[in-house]
Amino acid sequence: MASYRAIAAISQAILGLLADSVPKPDFAAARFELFQAINFQTPLEEGVSLYLFRVIPNQTRRSLGPRIGDDGLRYKPSFPIDLQFLLTAWAKSAERQQRLLGWAIRTLEDTPILPSGLLNHYGPEPDTFAAAETVELFMDSIAIQDMGNLFEVARHHFQPSVVYIARMITLDSQVELGDAGLAQTREFGMGKKA
Repeated sequence: MASYRAIAAISQAILGLLADSVPKPDFAAARFELFQAINFQTPLEEGVSLYLFRVIPNQTRRSLGPRIGDDGLRYKPSFPIDLQFLLTAWAKSAERQQRLLGWAIRTLEDTPILPSGLLNHYGPEPDTFAAAETVELFMDSIAIQDMGNLFEVARHHFQPSVVYIARMITLDSQVELGDAGLAQTREFGMGKKA
């Protein structure tokens, strides 16, 4: 299962996937960057930015049982989360922005399931995700008002953007659960007078 490094690894994997598959020479100068709100003040000349704007608990897998590690020990339950990203295309002309955005959407839709090999490839730690782990990535809609609020926080003009959700990431705990031990005797209190 994924460690606390999973959020950053997913961001880097999405950007790495786009950077590695960019059509050349069409977008040879395109850059792919992870943004914070302040980065919207100095936009890219040409490229795609990825901005993590919301982390929420996953509602379908909220109550997980204790995790059994590879060592056979029991750990506190993993915490399932979903990540909401704003993917924005940047270019000097509207046509180029739209082409870049269309290409980015098509690329991500061609890879809706991110396998552990891809997720671990772009981060500094090659073991953030276990071999059998995957992350589902899909486009979601967002209300115009919410999109406006995102760009108001960023204090920049509205740009062609889409929202992607990375779903079902489980952050594992390293806190071991103690075992009560095996029962040695059983005592029944039924029928005894107090």
